[in-house]
Amino acid sequence: MAFAFDTTVFWDTFPMLMRGLKLTVEITIGGLFLGFILGSAAGLMKLSRNFFTRKIAGVYVEAIRGTPMLVQAMFLYYGVPMALGLRIPPITAGIIIIAVNSGAYIAEIVRGAVQSIHKGQFEAGRSIGLTNAQTMRYVIWPQALKRMIPPLGNQFIISLKDTSLLMVIGVGELMRTGQEITSVNFRAFEVYLSVACVYLVMTLSIAFVMRRIEKKLNTSRR
Repeated sequence: MAFAFDTTVFWDTFPMLMRGLKLTVEITIGGLFLGFILGSAAGLMKLSRNFFTRKIAGVYVEAIRGTPMLVQAMFLYYGVPMALGLRIPPITAGIIIIAVNSGAYIAEIVRGAVQSIHKGQFEAGRSIGLTNAQTMRYVIWPQALKRMIPPLGNQFIISLKDTSLLMVIGVGELMRTGQEITSVNFRAFEVYLSVACVYLVMTLSIAFVMRRIEKKLNTSRR
């Protein structure tokens, strides 16, 4: 039997996909917010003069970057509760996984951006009486933050797409919603095409916003 493309599937499934999209956006924002805090801390720890502080941050970054996010999700949702006897709600687990995973990559972004600032900037801060912490906060960090914008934008897009992996732990995000719809109407082509279009719109929107922010910062620097 020849395949017949059914355009009504788009409109029939649209409300359900939007509910999945809402959850995807909430998990992405929550995970990236925590991931930026975690990654900033880990990135600065990797720049510390203290050997153990650097090692702790290094082990975290290498462990997360060296293992698939799918494995991390399964470990946190199924493995940790078995060992500790506690149950983590799927959405909470999803936010934690995105935060921990993105934090490891953001740590390297932060480390690279701070190291790219000329040492003379740090010496200038110290020469006017600022402490190391004040020099980092008022002199180094604002300049480094501008240089983080492009790689952070890439990481935001990657983390958004990675939320689709959370379907394996039962999170009802966009991909999981598409799978549930397909199991009912058997219109995999139209449903997954719709899911792909929604992801594409979101990633293009993030890329556009990040480019605007980067352009605005470059303009204000002139």
